[in-house]
Order: sequence, then structure tokens, then C-alpha cells
Amino acid sequence: MNFGLSTIGQVTLTISNIEKAKSFYSDKLGLRLFFQFGNLAFYDCGGVRLMLSTPEAAVPENSRSTIYFRVADINYAYETLSSRGVKFVGAPHLIAKMDDHDLWMAFFNDPDNNSLALMCEAPKGYKPE
Repeated sequence: MNFGLSTIGQVTLTISNIEKAKSFYSDKLGLRLFFQFGNLAFYDCGGVRLMLSTPEAAVPENSRSTIYFRVADINYAYETLSSRGVKFVGAPHLIAKMDDHDLWMAFFNDPDNNSLALMCEAPKGYKPE
């Protein structure tokens, strides 16, 4: 049982208005805006990304924030955690093709239904086996 999650790569906070949130986090807190995509704003917090997002329809209160654990091999992490009884919402899937990597994620919940995820910034063209 050597494998264990340890590095948080991203945390999501649900906000009501992206422009008000950006004003607060950028202007008042002084966080550096990494990039914005629609109603999503990403900040660099010392190597951990903070994602601000307006809520999706019908998202339960305890699932409005998500902690994303960074893993080097998402398939290995998925298989290992599944073998320990972790129930995933779905298999690892491609989220976005970035300039220098592909972003893969797999979502699961803790016993209180809090949203958690594996995230893998994989080399371009990565395909989990």
C-alpha cells in the first residue's frame, strides 16, 4: 500500500458573480490571475490553482467546492483507489488539450458526498490504458 494522494493541484470555490469575485481575489487579495475561460477564473497560489466558478445547475451544497489531487499517472491512481473501494463518478477522461499537455480528470466523492478529483497534466497524446 505504497500509493497515496498527497499533492493538491487545484481547489474550486463556487462564486455567484465572476467579475465581483475577480475584483476581490485580484484587487483586494492580490492574487495573480493565471487565466480566465468564460465563467471560470484560475489563480496561481504558490503552485496550487484556485478555480473560481459559477455553479452548475442543480449542484448540491456540499458539492460546490472540489479538491483536485495531482497525480503523475491517472490510470494507476484510478485503479489503485478503485481497488480500495473508492467509487468514481466515471473513468478518467480528457478535460482539455492545453498547449504543452493534456489535462485528465476523474471525479469521486468522500463519505459525506464532498467532491474530490484526480487531475493529471499528461504529455500530449496520453491515453490511459
